[in-house]
Amino acid sequence: MSGTTSGRQRRRPDLGEFLRARRARISPAEAGIEAGGRRRTPGLRREEVALLAGVGVTWYTWLEQGRPINASAQVLDAVAGVLQLSDAEREHLYRLAEAVPMRMVHEPGVVPSEVTEMLAAIHDLPAVVVNERWDVIASNEMHERLFWHWHSKPCVHKNLLWCCLTEPTARQKFPTYERETPYLVARMRAAFSNHLDDPDWICDIERLAALSPEFTELWGRHDVAEPQQRTRAFVHGAIGRVDFVTTELHIAHQPGLHILLYTAADEHTRRMLAQLPDPRLEASLTA
Repeated sequence: MSGTTSGRQRRRPDLGEFLRARRARISPAEAGIEAGGRRRTPGLRREEVALLAGVGVTWYTWLEQGRPINASAQVLDAVAGVLQLSDAEREHLYRLAEAVPMRMVHEPGVVPSEVTEMLAAIHDLPAVVVNERWDVIASNEMHERLFWHWHSKPCVHKNLLWCCLTEPTARQKFPTYERETPYLVARMRAAFSNHLDDPDWICDIERLAALSPEFTELWGRHDVAEPQQRTRAFVHGAIGRVDFVTTELHIAHQPGLHILLYTAADEHTRRMLAQLPDPRLEASLTA
């Protein structure tokens, strides 16, 4: 991915890759058609998508090839229906096809003072402010306590996704790793369609891909996801396993930033959080 390539030039190839990835996951049976004998590749054929969507085979082929053709919202909606796209995937398709106005997204690096004050006021639950790339912008004391000993080697990037993919012990400390890491990548992939011209995003993706083959594989799936309430579990050295329900609180006047709040999923977690030691206090006592 070249940092000199324009967003429009990248958007069309991304559109083609996304359509091919989504087409490959829909079986003929799921689309309501006969398989028609042996197939060289899984999923639907181009001509089948075109037929079911009511568009020309040549037009759909050009769309997947990334050619600069016009695609109306009505036609894209028909294609989205055939490919059984979720709401997040449908919005992603429209953005890549430039069928809807692109909203301006700003990623401020400074958290508003009222948000910082709110974080500090949340004493009993971990909370963190992140952007669409999962960079940690600010966190409260409980969040810092919970993840103080997360890394077994120096942290290369203060980012939730990087801290999963580049930490060798992440799977042991994050029992829900196999489910949640693909979700984090899918959320980032959905947001990327708003940042195709942003060299910071491009550089960040290239650096992570160079460090993590797993990220390269997940990114290549072109999966996209929308915000969802999630359940996550972590294993802490002092209190053991704790389970949380995560909720996102979007900051209306700061597009691109949101607060990720970890609520105890059970009474055990609630009790263990109350016993979570302060590593900075421990360090001062042993100094």
